[in-house]
Amino acid sequence: MSTSEIQGERIAADRPSERKPQAEGGDRGLAEPDGRKNTMPPELPAVRILIVDDDKAICEYMQTLLERDGFQVKTLSDPTGVEEEVRHGGYHLIILDLMMPKLDGIEVLRRIRKLDTDIAVVIFTGFPNLESAVASMKLDAVDYIKKPFNVDEFREVISRVMRKKGLARTPEEQLHRVIGDTIRNLRKDKDLTLKQMSRRTGLSVSLLSQIERAESSASISSLYKIAIALESRIQDLFGEY
Repeated sequence: MSTSEIQGERIAADRPSERKPQAEGGDRGLAEPDGRKNTMPPELPAVRILIVDDDKAICEYMQTLLERDGFQVKTLSDPTGVEEEVRHGGYHLIILDLMMPKLDGIEVLRRIRKLDTDIAVVIFTGFPNLESAVASMKLDAVDYIKKPFNVDEFREVISRVMRKKGLARTPEEQLHRVIGDTIRNLRKDKDLTLKQMSRRTGLSVSLLSQIERAESSASISSLYKIAIALESRIQDLFGEY
């Protein structure tokens, strides 16, 4: 094909009037020249956050900050209502003030853990001390924020918690989660332990575990070895992507 023909094709492709209209009831994906659909990544589910602090001004400030970052946020200034919220709210993360008049944060955290052992809890306090830090960590608080807080540090803590708990916030992180879940499910379907997978793939147990928990980005080489070990195709590890 000549240079003039290539340039002509590029110009024609760039003209909006010459683009093919999307079919009615349209797909989200765009049609490729060979008729295949270029599917968009699945929509990320909203992460729900509950803020528990008797200071309403702080609750409103954090709510505004987090909602701007795309989170679904509810605030609670009365800690005695936490148990009801945990039962029915479907929260992924709770930001919990340590010093409150009706119930202290450690007691609230104990009550949360009786209902939900997995939900991420970040302790938020203006009076940090070693005793409260140890007590909260024993109850599986995932992080500790001091008042007054720096906005960038606060966002970094939230981001760190999202990664640690597998609550992906970007398409790339979501892809890692999909790959990890798919590998784990395929491995369990075949009744394979991580040690057995390690022997089959030549990858360490630690790396395999990190890939399954979406804490490590697997290389194409690693994914190929894992797919062979699971008697699967490498593209099957990507789920709906």
